[in-house]
Amino acid sequence: MAKILRFYRHVHGLNQTELGALLGYDKTYVSALELGKRSLTDVGSRRHICEQLRLPPHILGITDVADADHRAMLQFGESTVRLAEIARQSGHAADAVCELWPLVARLEARVEDGHTERDVLRLLARARVGLGVALGNVLPEERLSTAAHWTAKSLDLVEYFGDPAMTSYALRMHGNELRKARLRGAAVERLRRAAALAPNDDARAAVLPLLARAAGALGNAELFDQVMRETDALLSTVEHSSLFNPFSLHEIRLRGLIATGRADVAVGLVEHSPTPTTAVAPQWRVIELVTVAHVQLLAEDRAGAAESLGLAVREATTQRLPHQLQRVMRTADCRLPEVHDAAAQALDRMRHEMAA
Repeated sequence: MAKILRFYRHVHGLNQTELGALLGYDKTYVSALELGKRSLTDVGSRRHICEQLRLPPHILGITDVADADHRAMLQFGESTVRLAEIARQSGHAADAVCELWPLVARLEARVEDGHTERDVLRLLARARVGLGVALGNVLPEERLSTAAHWTAKSLDLVEYFGDPAMTSYALRMHGNELRKARLRGAAVERLRRAAALAPNDDARAAVLPLLARAAGALGNAELFDQVMRETDALLSTVEHSSLFNPFSLHEIRLRGLIATGRADVAVGLVEHSPTPTTAVAPQWRVIELVTVAHVQLLAEDRAGAAESLGLAVREATTQRLPHQLQRVMRTADCRLPEVHDAAAQALDRMRHEMAA
């Protein structure tokens, strides 16, 4: 009580007389409370102080139904964020969105009511990131800025905590959503910051593939090559993940080589794709099929490209990946009209389902 009252006066520039007037106490009583000579043990007086100073009741030890609900929400929220990430990486991003959306809404409502506990803010930051990344999987290209918006909303919160690992994670996810929304320069800047803040090799390995993709999309061959060299060096020392593994990195290399004007090198590498392992997220198989088809068309292998894109359409439809269907359409274009039309029809059905 004493520390809270002194801190409140300091923040608001009040003297003891002014604080007493706000609470309905005289200066002598406020002084006694701050010195610890008097104490308030009854719930009514403590609730009165919280109401007058607009403090959450639990700050002064008052628990009620809302506080019990708060604790349950935190426990439920932690599980929801973890399970949503597993669902997204397993190819069920739509389910992840459905789980995270109500959690984010509840947490934001609590913050708007003035409950800014650290555990709430930390959970809200993670939930916003998770929601943005999941939306980045299920939204079509013209709406991907929505995904970047949600990951961006986490940045102010994570900066508040001053935790390099947490900040690196949020910047990594936000940078990747910016790249998908075609804000490539901003994506590279965020991802370079994420790499600089990464506290260890595992965290850095999580950033580098995304930075390589953004550098390639930006057409920065020098940065792309530099990042890929570092990524290759870490492959034998860091545990592989759904993104950091030979299969995913092969796709990133192919796409980056094409984007930086070295299609001939990509053609020479396309047949040497590593075998996918259990660490590879299902959507990466779709991503790789589209990229391989692009290279096959550059090599004038239309039959191979048609086969790759046909598989990509079926998988993207099953996993509800509209962005990948749009990649198929761009890749097929007028050279493979049947594949283009199949992808367009699947995308149209998906859009109708999302609208409903």
